[in-house]
Amino acid sequence: MTGHDGDRGAGHDGDRRAGRRPAVLKAVGLTLAAALVLGGAAAGWAYWHLNNNIRSVDINSALGDDRPAKPVVTPSASASVSPLPTGALNILVLGSDSRSGKANEELGGGDSSGARSDTAMVVHIDAGRTGATVVSIPRDTLVTRPSCPLSSGGSTSVAYDSMFNSAYSLGGPVCAVKTVESVTDVRMDHYIEIDFSGFAKLVDALGGVTVTTGQDIDDDKSHLHLAAGTHHLNGKQALALARTRHGIGDGSDLGRIGLQQKLVKALLEQIAATDLLTDPAKLYRVADAVTGSLTTDTGLNSLSELMRLGQSLKGLTADRVKTVMMPVVTAPSDPNRVVAKEPAASALWKSLR
Repeated sequence: MTGHDGDRGAGHDGDRRAGRRPAVLKAVGLTLAAALVLGGAAAGWAYWHLNNNIRSVDINSALGDDRPAKPVVTPSASASVSPLPTGALNILVLGSDSRSGKANEELGGGDSSGARSDTAMVVHIDAGRTGATVVSIPRDTLVTRPSCPLSSGGSTSVAYDSMFNSAYSLGGPVCAVKTVESVTDVRMDHYIEIDFSGFAKLVDALGGVTVTTGQDIDDDKSHLHLAAGTHHLNGKQALALARTRHGIGDGSDLGRIGLQQKLVKALLEQIAATDLLTDPAKLYRVADAVTGSLTTDTGLNSLSELMRLGQSLKGLTADRVKTVMMPVVTAPSDPNRVVAKEPAASALWKSLR
């Protein structure tokens, strides 16, 4: 899974041809799609309710100036003509797995407390917003976790050879962003987190998703048992597929990344096949599931801001996206962990600055 150039999504043109859906949806799941739809369909109480569903974290205030510098942007000649932004963007997208609570246990969650970032992607949108690179970071990557501020006051200690996803479980979104910026030396302009339990509700609101697996999946820990072939999954099954790792390949996170990418594509295809604008009840259920499972930075914490971002990405299509995984090798200290493969990883991050 170390190189997936030009991974094709589902169509966005009027005839919904495959391969033309905006590529950014591959990175943020359904967030921007819902925002674009809601921009023209939601009003009154429904808009207020959905807007207030979105949770946010003030990452900029928490981190201050102790982070990579913002790139210097030269205003374009068309800036005064179009109010939409056109500059490059880096967005950290996390799928969080809350493992406590009865509802989550019924969805196949573990019995440990707290939450972990089971999925992490850095989405780089090129200047002009017509091209993008999506980089998946394996959660089993060993990194140096920097000192992070805590909402309760004080800060964490620097930790060496620490699991990448421990940053989120220890210090939440703020520490996740700071750790990614420390590892990559790339400033994250925005943060988007999608809760996996809400993700299951979203799949059900869409009527399920169809996924084809190339091998049997037999994973007691995620409660997923599927024979190789094509299956129509409900929300609980789709969430189990996103979580599974022990029933495929060598049981590492690298195999799970491939399944998650396949699942996102299946979701996009389901949306492409569903005309939500002709079914207001389904539209509302989908929008409620999306916004109810969403946490963003304060720069994206409203439907209007999400819609503005989505509109600025109208020229970004699937044939202009590159999807890769951060280059990694087995960690010398632990065969069950990986570390960044150098100099390839540094060269990748440098290309996104």
